[in-house]
Amino acid sequence: MRPLPTCPLASVSPSIINHPMKIAFVGTGVMGQGMVANLLKAGHEVTVYTRTKAKADGLLALGAKWASSPAESARGADIAISMVGYPDDVEEVWRGPQGFMSAAKPGCVLIDMTTSSPALARSLAAEAAAKGFGPLDAPVSGGDRGAREGTLTIMAGGAQQDFDFAQPVFAAMGKTIVLQGAPGTGQLCKLANQIGIASGMIAMAEALAFARATGLNLETTLRSISGGGASSWALLNLAPRVLKGDFAPGFYVKHFVKDIGLALDVCREQKVSLPGLELAAKLYAEVVAAGEGDAGTQALARLYFSR
Repeated sequence: MRPLPTCPLASVSPSIINHPMKIAFVGTGVMGQGMVANLLKAGHEVTVYTRTKAKADGLLALGAKWASSPAESARGADIAISMVGYPDDVEEVWRGPQGFMSAAKPGCVLIDMTTSSPALARSLAAEAAAKGFGPLDAPVSGGDRGAREGTLTIMAGGAQQDFDFAQPVFAAMGKTIVLQGAPGTGQLCKLANQIGIASGMIAMAEALAFARATGLNLETTLRSISGGGASSWALLNLAPRVLKGDFAPGFYVKHFVKDIGLALDVCREQKVSLPGLELAAKLYAEVVAAGEGDAGTQALARLYFSR
Protein backbone atom coordinates (compact mmCIF):
# COMPACT_ATOMS: atom_id res chain seq x y z
CA MET A 1 0.00 0.00 0.00
CA ARG A 2 1.44 3.37 -0.99
CA PRO A 3 1.78 6.07 1.73
CA LEU A 4 -1.00 8.63 1.48
CA PRO A 5 -0.81 12.38 2.09
CA THR A 6 -3.12 13.38 4.92
CA CYS A 7 -4.37 16.70 3.53
CA PRO A 8 -7.21 16.78 0.97
CA LEU A 9 -7.52 18.84 -2.22
CA ALA A 10 -5.23 21.86 -2.51
CA SER A 11 -4.60 22.27 1.24
CA VAL A 12 -1.45 20.15 1.21
CA SER A 13 1.17 21.12 3.77
CA PRO A 14 4.55 22.46 2.57
CA SER A 15 6.32 19.42 3.99
CA ILE A 16 4.18 17.12 1.83
CA ILE A 17 4.60 19.31 -1.24
CA ASN A 18 8.36 19.27 -0.81
CA HIS A 19 8.59 15.49 -0.38
CA PRO A 20 10.40 14.39 -3.56
CA MET A 21 8.88 11.86 -5.90
CA LYS A 22 10.22 10.11 -8.95
CA ILE A 23 8.11 11.28 -11.90
CA ALA A 24 7.92 10.30 -15.57
CA PHE A 25 6.61 13.07 -17.83
CA VAL A 26 5.80 12.51 -21.51
CA GLY A 27 5.11 15.59 -23.64
CA THR A 28 7.13 18.80 -23.26
CA GLY A 29 5.23 21.16 -25.53
CA VAL A 30 3.82 24.60 -24.76
CA MET A 31 2.17 23.39 -21.55
CA GLY A 32 4.53 20.59 -20.57
CA GLN A 33 7.57 22.87 -20.46
CA GLY A 34 6.21 24.97 -17.62
CA MET A 35 4.70 22.01 -15.79
CA VAL A 36 7.96 20.07 -15.71
CA ALA A 37 9.92 23.17 -14.71
CA ASN A 38 7.64 23.59 -11.69
CA LEU A 39 7.97 19.93 -10.74
CA LEU A 40 11.74 20.32 -10.79
CA LYS A 41 11.50 23.54 -8.78
CA ALA A 42 9.48 21.66 -6.14
CA GLY A 43 12.34 19.16 -5.77
CA HIS A 44 10.89 16.20 -7.65
CA GLU A 45 13.05 13.95 -9.81
CA VAL A 46 11.63 14.14 -13.34
CA THR A 47 12.47 11.97 -16.33
CA VAL A 48 11.07 13.29 -19.60
CA TYR A 49 10.35 11.92 -23.04
CA THR A 50 9.19 13.78 -26.11
CA ARG A 51 9.29 12.84 -29.79
CA THR A 52 11.74 15.65 -30.56
CA LYS A 53 14.48 15.62 -27.95
CA ALA A 54 15.54 19.20 -28.73
CA LYS A 55 12.23 20.39 -27.26
CA ALA A 56 13.38 19.07 -23.90
CA ASP A 57 16.83 20.69 -23.95
CA GLY A 58 15.82 23.55 -21.66
CA LEU A 59 14.36 21.12 -19.13
CA LEU A 60 17.44 18.90 -19.26
CA ALA A 61 19.48 22.00 -18.45
CA LEU A 62 17.26 22.50 -15.39
CA GLY A 63 18.00 18.99 -14.16
CA ALA A 64 15.44 16.74 -15.84
CA LYS A 65 16.63 13.34 -17.04
CA TRP A 66 16.03 12.02 -20.55
CA ALA A 67 14.39 8.72 -21.51
CA SER A 68 14.21 7.20 -24.97
CA SER A 69 10.56 6.09 -24.64
CA PRO A 70 7.53 6.42 -22.36
CA ALA A 71 8.30 2.94 -21.03
CA GLU A 72 11.85 3.89 -20.08
CA SER A 73 10.67 7.07 -18.39
CA ALA A 74 8.14 5.12 -16.30
CA ARG A 75 10.53 2.44 -14.99
CA GLY A 76 10.78 2.89 -11.23
CA ALA A 77 8.60 6.01 -11.24
CA ASP A 78 6.12 6.78 -8.46
CA ILE A 79 3.96 8.75 -10.90
CA ALA A 80 3.88 8.75 -14.71
CA ILE A 81 2.24 11.68 -16.51
CA SER A 82 1.17 12.09 -20.13
CA MET A 83 0.61 15.60 -21.54
CA VAL A 84 0.34 15.04 -25.28
CA GLY A 85 -1.77 16.23 -28.19
CA TYR A 86 -4.57 13.85 -29.10
CA PRO A 87 -6.42 10.80 -27.74
CA ASP A 88 -4.49 8.50 -30.10
CA ASP A 89 -1.26 9.82 -28.57
CA VAL A 90 -2.57 9.16 -25.07
CA GLU A 91 -3.49 5.60 -25.97
CA GLU A 92 -0.04 4.99 -27.46
CA VAL A 93 1.74 6.43 -24.41
CA TRP A 94 -0.30 4.25 -22.04
CA ARG A 95 -1.05 1.07 -24.00
CA GLY A 96 1.62 1.00 -26.71
CA PRO A 97 4.46 -1.54 -26.81
CA GLN A 98 6.70 1.17 -25.33
CA GLY A 99 3.96 2.64 -23.16
CA PHE A 100 3.62 3.23 -19.44
CA MET A 101 1.74 0.03 -18.72
CA SER A 102 4.48 -2.07 -20.30
CA ALA A 103 7.10 -0.99 -17.77
CA ALA A 104 5.73 0.89 -14.75
CA LYS A 105 6.02 -0.75 -11.34
CA PRO A 106 2.92 -2.02 -9.53
CA GLY A 107 1.23 0.80 -7.63
CA CYS A 108 2.53 3.52 -9.94
CA VAL A 109 -0.06 6.27 -10.36
CA LEU A 110 -0.62 6.94 -14.06
CA ILE A 111 -2.00 10.41 -14.84
CA ASP A 112 -3.21 11.71 -18.18
CA MET A 113 -3.26 15.52 -18.16
CA THR A 114 -4.09 15.82 -21.86
CA THR A 115 -7.57 16.98 -22.81
CA SER A 116 -8.83 13.71 -24.20
CA SER A 117 -11.86 11.49 -24.63
CA PRO A 118 -13.88 10.65 -21.50
CA ALA A 119 -14.61 7.20 -22.97
CA LEU A 120 -10.90 6.56 -23.51
CA ALA A 121 -10.15 7.74 -19.96
CA ARG A 122 -12.63 5.20 -18.59
CA SER A 123 -11.21 2.43 -20.76
CA LEU A 124 -7.60 3.16 -19.82
CA ALA A 125 -8.53 3.41 -16.14
CA ALA A 126 -10.19 -0.01 -16.17
CA GLU A 127 -7.17 -1.62 -17.83
CA ALA A 128 -4.64 0.18 -15.66
CA ALA A 129 -6.46 -0.68 -12.44
CA ALA A 130 -6.68 -4.34 -13.48
CA LYS A 131 -2.90 -4.33 -13.92
CA GLY A 132 -2.27 -2.86 -10.48
CA PHE A 133 -1.75 0.80 -11.39
CA GLY A 134 -3.57 3.86 -10.06
CA PRO A 135 -5.14 5.69 -13.01
CA LEU A 136 -6.24 9.33 -13.02
CA ASP A 137 -7.49 11.56 -15.81
CA ALA A 138 -6.51 15.09 -14.79
CA PRO A 139 -6.70 17.62 -17.63
CA VAL A 140 -5.77 21.22 -16.90
CA SER A 141 -6.83 24.76 -17.71
CA GLY A 142 -4.85 27.97 -17.49
CA GLY A 143 -2.82 28.09 -20.69
CA ASP A 144 0.89 28.64 -21.05
CA ARG A 145 0.90 31.31 -18.36
CA GLY A 146 -0.76 29.04 -15.82
CA ALA A 147 1.70 26.28 -16.69
CA ARG A 148 4.67 28.60 -16.18
CA GLU A 149 3.38 30.14 -12.97
CA GLY A 150 2.12 26.91 -11.41
CA THR A 151 -1.46 28.19 -11.18
CA LEU A 152 -3.25 25.66 -13.38
CA THR A 153 -6.73 24.41 -12.62
CA ILE A 154 -6.58 20.60 -12.40
CA MET A 155 -9.79 18.59 -12.92
CA ALA A 156 -9.32 14.98 -11.87
CA GLY A 157 -11.25 11.75 -12.24
CA GLY A 158 -10.34 8.52 -10.45
CA ALA A 159 -9.98 6.95 -7.03
CA GLN A 160 -9.58 9.12 -3.93
CA GLN A 161 -6.42 7.30 -2.76
CA ASP A 162 -4.68 7.87 -6.10
CA PHE A 163 -5.77 11.50 -6.14
CA ASP A 164 -4.42 11.94 -2.61
CA PHE A 165 -1.12 10.30 -3.50
CA ALA A 166 -0.71 12.66 -6.47
CA GLN A 167 -1.29 15.80 -4.37
CA PRO A 168 2.38 16.82 -4.05
CA VAL A 169 2.69 16.66 -7.83
CA PHE A 170 -0.56 18.49 -8.50
CA ALA A 171 0.32 21.15 -5.92
CA ALA A 172 3.58 21.92 -7.75
CA MET A 173 1.69 22.63 -10.98
CA GLY A 174 -1.70 23.96 -10.00
CA LYS A 175 -3.72 26.15 -7.69
CA THR A 176 -7.29 24.87 -8.02
CA ILE A 177 -7.20 21.08 -7.69
CA VAL A 178 -10.49 19.19 -7.53
CA LEU A 179 -11.46 15.52 -7.73
CA GLN A 180 -14.63 15.41 -9.85
CA GLY A 181 -15.51 11.75 -9.32
CA ALA A 182 -15.00 8.44 -11.10
CA PRO A 183 -12.66 7.86 -14.07
CA GLY A 184 -13.61 10.05 -17.02
CA THR A 185 -15.17 12.83 -14.96
CA GLY A 186 -12.00 14.90 -15.10
CA GLN A 187 -12.25 14.88 -18.88
CA LEU A 188 -15.97 15.71 -18.79
CA CYS A 189 -15.28 18.68 -16.52
CA LYS A 190 -12.52 19.88 -18.85
CA LEU A 191 -14.90 19.69 -21.81
CA ALA A 192 -17.38 21.84 -19.86
CA ASN A 193 -14.48 24.26 -19.34
CA GLN A 194 -13.70 24.29 -23.06
CA ILE A 195 -17.36 24.91 -23.91
CA GLY A 196 -17.25 28.00 -21.71
CA ILE A 197 -14.02 29.16 -23.33
CA ALA A 198 -15.40 28.62 -26.84
CA SER A 199 -18.25 31.07 -26.33
CA GLY A 200 -15.93 33.43 -24.46
CA MET A 201 -13.53 33.52 -27.39
CA ILE A 202 -16.36 34.47 -29.75
CA ALA A 203 -17.43 37.25 -27.37
CA MET A 204 -13.87 38.61 -27.16
CA ALA A 205 -13.36 38.54 -30.92
CA GLU A 206 -16.72 40.15 -31.67
CA ALA A 207 -16.22 42.94 -29.10
CA LEU A 208 -12.85 43.82 -30.64
CA ALA A 209 -14.17 43.52 -34.19
CA PHE A 210 -17.07 45.87 -33.37
CA ALA A 211 -14.74 48.41 -31.74
CA ARG A 212 -12.40 48.28 -34.72
CA ALA A 213 -15.20 48.62 -37.29
CA THR A 214 -16.68 51.65 -35.55
CA GLY A 215 -13.36 53.48 -35.21
CA LEU A 216 -12.93 53.12 -31.46
CA ASN A 217 -9.44 53.08 -29.98
CA LEU A 218 -8.87 49.42 -29.21
CA GLU A 219 -6.56 50.06 -26.28
CA THR A 220 -8.96 52.36 -24.43
CA THR A 221 -11.96 50.21 -25.32
CA LEU A 222 -10.27 47.13 -23.92
CA ARG A 223 -9.33 49.01 -20.77
CA SER A 224 -12.97 49.92 -20.21
CA ILE A 225 -14.73 46.67 -21.05
CA SER A 226 -12.17 44.52 -19.21
CA GLY A 227 -13.09 46.29 -15.99
CA GLY A 228 -16.86 45.94 -16.32
CA GLY A 229 -19.50 43.29 -16.64
CA ALA A 230 -18.06 42.06 -19.94
CA SER A 231 -14.75 41.11 -18.34
CA SER A 232 -13.55 37.57 -19.01
CA TRP A 233 -10.39 35.49 -19.01
CA ALA A 234 -10.15 35.94 -22.79
CA LEU A 235 -10.45 39.72 -22.56
CA LEU A 236 -7.92 39.96 -19.74
CA ASN A 237 -5.34 37.51 -21.09
CA LEU A 238 -5.76 37.12 -24.85
CA ALA A 239 -7.20 40.42 -26.10
CA PRO A 240 -3.98 42.28 -25.13
CA ARG A 241 -2.04 39.80 -27.27
CA VAL A 242 -4.39 40.47 -30.19
CA LEU A 243 -3.80 44.21 -29.89
CA LYS A 244 -0.04 43.60 -30.01
CA GLY A 245 -0.37 41.37 -33.08
CA ASP A 246 0.81 38.42 -30.99
CA PHE A 247 -0.85 35.25 -32.23
CA ALA A 248 1.75 32.83 -30.88
CA PRO A 249 0.21 29.80 -29.20
CA GLY A 250 -0.48 29.78 -25.51
CA PHE A 251 -2.87 27.06 -26.62
CA TYR A 252 -2.95 25.84 -30.22
CA VAL A 253 -6.00 26.36 -32.43
CA LYS A 254 -5.60 22.79 -33.69
CA HIS A 255 -5.82 21.43 -30.14
CA PHE A 256 -8.82 23.62 -29.34
CA VAL A 257 -10.58 22.30 -32.44
CA LYS A 258 -9.86 18.79 -31.12
CA ASP A 259 -11.38 19.72 -27.75
CA ILE A 260 -14.48 21.20 -29.36
CA GLY A 261 -14.88 18.01 -31.39
CA LEU A 262 -14.64 15.88 -28.25
CA ALA A 263 -17.30 18.01 -26.57
CA LEU A 264 -19.58 17.72 -29.59
CA ASP A 265 -19.12 13.94 -29.56
CA VAL A 266 -20.40 13.83 -25.97
CA CYS A 267 -23.26 16.17 -26.90
CA ARG A 268 -24.34 13.77 -29.64
CA GLU A 269 -24.12 10.81 -27.25
CA GLN A 270 -26.20 12.63 -24.63
CA LYS A 271 -28.55 14.26 -27.17
CA VAL A 272 -27.62 17.75 -25.92
CA SER A 273 -27.88 20.75 -28.27
CA LEU A 274 -25.35 23.55 -27.71
CA PRO A 275 -25.68 26.15 -30.51
CA GLY A 276 -22.85 28.31 -29.14
CA LEU A 277 -20.44 25.40 -29.25
CA GLU A 278 -21.57 24.50 -32.76
CA LEU A 279 -20.91 28.10 -33.88
CA ALA A 280 -17.44 27.99 -32.31
CA ALA A 281 -16.73 24.75 -34.19
CA LYS A 282 -17.69 26.42 -37.48
CA LEU A 283 -15.63 29.55 -36.82
CA TYR A 284 -12.52 27.68 -35.69
CA ALA A 285 -12.78 25.43 -38.74
CA GLU A 286 -12.45 28.64 -40.76
CA VAL A 287 -9.38 29.61 -38.74
CA VAL A 288 -7.79 26.25 -39.55
CA ALA A 289 -8.77 26.59 -43.24
CA ALA A 290 -6.97 29.94 -43.23
CA GLY A 291 -3.76 28.12 -42.27
CA GLU A 292 -3.76 29.12 -38.60
CA GLY A 293 -3.98 25.74 -36.90
CA ASP A 294 -0.61 26.31 -35.22
CA ALA A 295 -1.54 29.80 -34.00
CA GLY A 296 -2.95 30.57 -30.57
CA THR A 297 -6.69 30.49 -30.02
CA GLN A 298 -6.75 34.31 -30.10
CA ALA A 299 -6.34 33.98 -33.89
CA LEU A 300 -10.13 33.90 -34.00
CA ALA A 301 -10.00 37.70 -33.68
CA ARG A 302 -7.84 37.91 -36.81
CA LEU A 303 -10.54 35.96 -38.69
CA TYR A 304 -13.10 38.60 -37.66
CA PHE A 305 -10.72 41.43 -38.59
CA SER A 306 -10.26 39.98 -42.08
CA ARG A 307 -13.98 40.10 -42.89
